[in-house]
Amino acid sequence: LQSANMAQSAASKLSQMGERTKQLGNVIQDPERQKRIILVIVCIALLLDNMLYMVIVPIIPDYLEDLQNGNFDLQIGVLFASKAILQLLVNPLSGTFIDRVGYDIPLFIGLNVMFLSTVIFAFAENYATLFLARSMQGLGSAFADTSGIALIADRYTEEAERSKALGIALAFISFGSLVAPPFGGVLYEFAGKPVPFVILACICLIDGILCLTVLKPFSNRERENMPVGTPIYKLMIDPYIAVVAGALIICNIPLAFLEPTIANWMEDTMHASQWEIGMTWFPAFFPHVLGVYLTVKLAAKYPHLQWFYGAIGMVFIGASSCTVPACKNFGQLMIPLCGICFGIAFVDTALLPTLGFLVDVRYVSVYGSVYAIADISYCVAYALGPVVAGQIVHDLGFVQLNLGMGLANVLYAPALLLLKNVTEMKPSFSERNMLLEDGPTGLYDTIKMEQREKKRKGLCTTIDENGIETFAQRSYSEEESSGGEYA
Repeated sequence: LQSANMAQSAASKLSQMGERTKQLGNVIQDPERQKRIILVIVCIALLLDNMLYMVIVPIIPDYLEDLQNGNFDLQIGVLFASKAILQLLVNPLSGTFIDRVGYDIPLFIGLNVMFLSTVIFAFAENYATLFLARSMQGLGSAFADTSGIALIADRYTEEAERSKALGIALAFISFGSLVAPPFGGVLYEFAGKPVPFVILACICLIDGILCLTVLKPFSNRERENMPVGTPIYKLMIDPYIAVVAGALIICNIPLAFLEPTIANWMEDTMHASQWEIGMTWFPAFFPHVLGVYLTVKLAAKYPHLQWFYGAIGMVFIGASSCTVPACKNFGQLMIPLCGICFGIAFVDTALLPTLGFLVDVRYVSVYGSVYAIADISYCVAYALGPVVAGQIVHDLGFVQLNLGMGLANVLYAPALLLLKNVTEMKPSFSERNMLLEDGPTGLYDTIKMEQREKKRKGLCTTIDENGIETFAQRSYSEEESSGGEYA
């Protein structure tokens, strides 16, 4: 009798666990909640990538001093640049791959590669292994970063909520970049080289498990019947996308070029201590977040002025960059560095949603390739920085470097006037046109055609609690006010 009671109790507990798992599954699959969970997954991936990118800044030069042979500065520059260079080379392929298979599988692949690269970093004991780990990070980033940003654009279709979601993602990118050097420096000093990388690897593993649980990348095959994305080379020659890509390159050059050069300049001109050099960029996180917040709020109220917010950001970056060499102490230096990050927040937050909108109205609403172009733009700046910046300082001087970067930003800002009328564009040869002209070619196309036909006839569909589709008459005014499916 006792064993029967125990068996009954165990069965009851298993049933309760099964019911809770089912409820959790229903919560996860709820579209609104899933959007938020996806945003969390992507933000963690972007945070990890940028922390891993910057965490080596205080660690590797000191660690490599014991291993160095040959040109030490060149070795450091190549190691730092290798991530961005490989990412730059892989992005055109990853963007096309994302357009073909969807966003979830590349995101999962990227997280796995990032996890492996972080583990290799933790236990690498020579330059070749460190170089391999750094290059692998670039490979993982080409998949994880691009698919993550594209996934946000795909799930957040309203312009206001898309700007807000991308703004949150940018805040995580900024936080990862700026908090990583002090995070890595403190742990390296007191706990040893492997510890910061092991912590990042554990977070990456958790994010990968979350991605596998929520997105189910290998069981969701609905992309087979969804529209084929526009080839990346066609997007690259689009004048509007080219202007945005150029702005993203120019605005990130000051940050990319100052990161490898400012430490030596601070030591030479203001005799900065190691803790000051380590904390150089951290205060700039707060104006970056402020810039993201202001741009999101302004874009929600005045969405037709996105180009203007980008132009203001570039002028801010230019003016701040020009004032860096005039600083005489650590406190003064914080002001232009905060100005640069504030301006970058304006440019990125205004122009990243604009890329998604351009694809919506001029091409097909598939975002892998267009955000691969954005990632390529960042990589151009960060690939050149560690290799070129030091040589420019050596040949021309630190003052001339900053004046050149500042002038480039101010002179490029008027080019964003080309984007002035973008918000007035209407969809041309887009998903809608393809379906209307060519007829349904798969399940996705057929469903879209049926939905459009019902809307045209004044019918709207609802799914009741029993899963039965019902139809209701829809007034003409309601149809007009909705703006249509693709408006």
